[in-house]
Amino acid sequence: MNILHIDCSPRWDSHSRQLSSAVVDKLLSIFPDARISRRDLGYEPIPHAGADYAATLATPASLAAAGRSADALVLAEQLIGEVERADVVVIGTPMNNFTVPSVLKAWIDQILRVGRTMKSTPAGKVGMLSDRPVFVAIASGGVFAGERANQPDFLTPYLTAVLDCIGFNTVHYLPLQGTAFIDDIRANELRRSLVATIEPAMVSLVQSLA
Repeated sequence: MNILHIDCSPRWDSHSRQLSSAVVDKLLSIFPDARISRRDLGYEPIPHAGADYAATLATPASLAAAGRSADALVLAEQLIGEVERADVVVIGTPMNNFTVPSVLKAWIDQILRVGRTMKSTPAGKVGMLSDRPVFVAIASGGVFAGERANQPDFLTPYLTAVLDCIGFNTVHYLPLQGTAFIDDIRANELRRSLVATIEPAMVSLVQSLA
């Protein structure tokens, strides 16, 4: 099994990194022979889409003329290939100002492409990639979900729409909230509890890959 592990925080000791690592460790305890592909957007951010990329994707005609091997699409093809080869995707991300950090948005802008990972239909965008589990480990200094929520959440509905666009419908969110107000002991307890919630999904994954 191939696991694509993506982190977005610029801090080595961030809660989102620790939580995504805990998810990967849990997967490895079930699939000890799994291979890990690493994409660290926090420490090795990819460039935001530039003029050449925008021009190439401007119209169906410009995209068709460029072809998949165009220089402007080299990075996008590399990132899409990493996703295509993955049986499971694990994303660790902080919530920045109610939504995803810009480094994750830069990645999203490279992997969403009409005619490659999604297609336009009268009913809307339809994914061209096969579904696979996606585990999203979110760390937030505030509280954005549940009865105690006191701030908006534009992250989870946005990522749900993004992943659905390319065909990924099996998305599991692990929200570690209120990190600005908890100590390491409490953070560890919450992390263990969150990882325990995804065990049934991992069992289903074992059965699907059997």
